[in-house]
Amino acid sequence: MRPARGALIVTMLLIVETMQSYAGQPVKNRPPLAPNHFLLLPLTSVQPRGWLARQLRIQADGLTGHLDEFWPDLGPNSGWLGGSGESWERGPYYLDGLVPLAYLLEDEKLIRKARRWVDWTMEHQRVDGSIGPEKNRDWWPNMIMLKALAQYQEASGDSSVVPLMQRYFAYQLRTIEARPLHEWAVFRWGDEVLTILWLYNRTGDTSLLDLARKLRDQGHDWKGQFADFQFTAKATRRELTLATHVVNNAMALKTEGEWWLVSRDSSDRDAAKRQLDEMDRYHLLPNGVHSGDEHYAGRDPSQGTELCAVVEGMFSIENLLAIFGDASLGDRLEKMAYNPLPATFSTDMWAHQYDQQPNQVLCTLHQRDWTNNGPESNLFGLEPNFGCCTSNFHQGWPKYVASLWMATEDDGLAAVAYAPSEVRTTVRGGVQAAVTEETGYPFRDSIRLAVNPEKPAHFPLELRIPQWATGARVTVNGRIESSVRPGAFHRIDREWAAGDVVELRFPMKVRVSRWYHGSVAVERGPLVYSLKIGEEWKKLRDKPPTADWEVYPTGPWNYGLALDPDKPEASIQVREKPIGAYPFSPEGAPVELTATGRRIPEWELLNGSAAPLPESPVHSSEQPETLTLIPYGAAKLRITAFPIVGN
Repeated sequence: MRPARGALIVTMLLIVETMQSYAGQPVKNRPPLAPNHFLLLPLTSVQPRGWLARQLRIQADGLTGHLDEFWPDLGPNSGWLGGSGESWERGPYYLDGLVPLAYLLEDEKLIRKARRWVDWTMEHQRVDGSIGPEKNRDWWPNMIMLKALAQYQEASGDSSVVPLMQRYFAYQLRTIEARPLHEWAVFRWGDEVLTILWLYNRTGDTSLLDLARKLRDQGHDWKGQFADFQFTAKATRRELTLATHVVNNAMALKTEGEWWLVSRDSSDRDAAKRQLDEMDRYHLLPNGVHSGDEHYAGRDPSQGTELCAVVEGMFSIENLLAIFGDASLGDRLEKMAYNPLPATFSTDMWAHQYDQQPNQVLCTLHQRDWTNNGPESNLFGLEPNFGCCTSNFHQGWPKYVASLWMATEDDGLAAVAYAPSEVRTTVRGGVQAAVTEETGYPFRDSIRLAVNPEKPAHFPLELRIPQWATGARVTVNGRIESSVRPGAFHRIDREWAAGDVVELRFPMKVRVSRWYHGSVAVERGPLVYSLKIGEEWKKLRDKPPTADWEVYPTGPWNYGLALDPDKPEASIQVREKPIGAYPFSPEGAPVELTATGRRIPEWELLNGSAAPLPESPVHSSEQPETLTLIPYGAAKLRITAFPIVGN
C-alpha cells in the first residue's frame, strides 16, 4: 500500500503548486540540461480530426478496445491488477498505448479501463517506494509503466503522479547498485531516462540526474556499438544477442540524443545521427523501417520487420525530432506512420502481424528465412509468433497524433508532421491559441491551417517542408511566402489574429528510390506504393472474438517495372479517389497509380517468400501489362521493391 503522507505534505503542496503552473503548457528543460529544439506538448493538446480521428476509432473498436476482455495476459488476473497472472511487461505495454488512445478520443469506457491499471499501481506503491507486482524483480516493466503514468498525468492533471514517481526514483537510486539492471533493462535504459527528465523538469530534483547517470553506467553502450558497427549483414546464429535485437535497436535510436541533453557532449549528439546512418546503410527497407525478424536482417525486401520495432521506432523518432528539430526526421516519421504502421494490421485492426515484409506475397504458416522467428510470424492474428506485439502495438497511432505539433523554445508552434488535427496550447505572452489543420494528407497535397489565438498575439509558426516537396508553396492570407526550402522548417514570425489562414501545397511528384539488387520503389509524397495483389483471406483458427488468418494471392505477383528511373512520371499515372472510412485497405485506397510491367517467370517463391530479387535490369519476353499500385499501408499482399525490366 502507499506510505503515509504526513512527512511529505509540504513537499507535495509545493509540487502541486508547480504542477498547476504548468498545466496544459509545454515544459522546458531545466538547467543543466541542454534545451530541446522543440517541446513535446502535453497529451491531449493535439486532437485528431478527419480520417485520422476515424483511424483512432477503428483502433478503439478493434483489438485495443477489447483485448483485456478476452486475452488472459491482460485479464483481471494480471499481476498489474493484483492477480497472480502475467506480471512482467504486457500490462504496462498495453497501458502505454491505451492511455493516449482513451484520452485523445475522450472515450469514457476506455478511460475507465485505463484507470483500472493506473489506480492499482498508484494505490499499491509500497512503503519503500517500489511499485508493481510483488513477484516482479525486473526494472524493465516499471520503465514502461512510468511512461504510461507520465502520459496519464498530462491528460488528467492528477497531482499524485509526481510524488509517486519521486518516491519510486528515490527507492531505485538507493537500491540500484545492489540490484543492477539486467537483461532487457540493460539495453532499454534510455526509456527510463525519458521519464526521469520529464520529472526533473517538473521538480528540479538533481538526485534524478544522479540516477540517470547510474542507468547509463549500467546500461548497454549504444554509442560504442555504432562507433564501430560490426553487423553489416543479416545476423548469423552467433550474432543473435540482445544487441542485435531489432526492438532494442528501435528503442535505442533516441537514447544517445536524450543523453546529449544530460551530457551536453557533442559526441553524444553525433552518435545519435551515426546510429541512424549505420542502420540505414545496412538494414533499411523500402517501407522506411529497419529490418529485424527478430534480429538484424539486411536489406532484402523479403526479410521482415517486427511490429514492435515499428511503433518503438516511431516513438524514438518523435523524441529525436523534439530534441534536434531536424526536418529530415519529420520525413522519416511520416514514412513510418503512413506505410509500415497500417500495413501490418487487418483493415479493422482486429488482427496484426508479428513480421511484415516489403515484398510479401504469401502470409501462411511456413518457416520462412527469418533470422530466428517462427512459422507464424507473418500471419494476421491475435498473437502470431509471440505476444509482445499484441500488448505493445497500441501506442503507434495515438503517440503519432500527440507528436504532430510541438512548441518552439521561443513560445511558438511547429508543425512537424501533417495530418488532419487541431492543436490548442499557450503561445508567447501567455495567450491561448488554436490551429485547426484541414487536409487529406498524405493522400492529398494541400493543407489549410486556420490560426485562432484568443486575442492578437505575436509568435512564430514553423512549418516543416518535406525534402521531396520541390516547388512547395506557402501562403498567409493569400500572400505568397518567399524562401520556402524543401528539407527545412519555414518560419513565419508575425502577429496572428483570429481568422488568419495559412495554406500549404506540397507537389507530390512520382519518384523512385533505389534498393536491393538495383530494384526500385515507387514513392509519391510520404507514401510508398506497392503492387495491388488480389487477396484471399482464409481463417486458420478461431480465437474468439478474433481469429488467425492466412492470406493467399489470387493473381500473379512476379512483375518488373518498365520505366525510366530518371523520369518515372512519364510512365506512371496518378488517380485520386475519395478518402473513405478505411483508407488503409485495398478497396479503400484513396490513390492508385498505374504503371507498365512485365512478368518475370523465373522469379519464384523460395521458402514461402518471394525469392531474392534478380539483379536489375532484368530481361523479360513476356507481354507488357498495366499494373495497379496502391499505398503500401493499404496492401496486405504486395511487391514494393521491383526489378527494372530492360529492353
